[in-house]
Amino acid sequence: MTAKERARLCVEALKQAYPDAVCSLTAQNPLELLIATRLSAQCTDARVNFVTPTLFAKYPTLEDYCEARVEDIEEIIHSCGFYHGKARDIIAMAQKIKSDFGGRVPDTIEELTSLQGVGRKTANLIVGDVYGKPAVVTDTHLIRISNRIGLVKTKDPYKVELALKKLLPPEESNDFCHRVVLHGRAVCTARKANCEACVLKDCCKKVL
Repeated sequence: MTAKERARLCVEALKQAYPDAVCSLTAQNPLELLIATRLSAQCTDARVNFVTPTLFAKYPTLEDYCEARVEDIEEIIHSCGFYHGKARDIIAMAQKIKSDFGGRVPDTIEELTSLQGVGRKTANLIVGDVYGKPAVVTDTHLIRISNRIGLVKTKDPYKVELALKKLLPPEESNDFCHRVVLHGRAVCTARKANCEACVLKDCCKKVL
């Protein structure tokens, strides 16, 4: 079985197991998703979703973030961890979106990664979820499971992204990443791979 054949089997198995491929972060518009994703760094999505309703209610527009005080945002996002840097990044990215991109969250990896605090993981999420372009969001679940299955042999996020872009059908790649996250939380966890209950056991090198 080739890696591309293995990838297609995995896509179909996960599609059956997790038909609703959705992002775990709660957001109503591109800016909110961008901010929520920045907050999610080294923080659980559940904690971010607990914090963001207050943040989004206080700062409903891009202009509000541009004019916000760092200390005020820090107070709201404190429990997300690394709140000093995250608060500064949120304000800086808002200001650059306003000055360089006409107030619109950009739609390319290159433009998104020019924003302070935005890496390729975040950029791919925005490109895929907001703008519907093929994207590979290389979070810890995707890296771990892709290695276990045998799709990749590296833990470098960028190399995983490039490798999976060659293997996954472009129209399936973004949903595949969301489904892998769900699977990584429920079955193929970091602590233990529950192979007996895994829908990927027929295409997983760990099992075969």
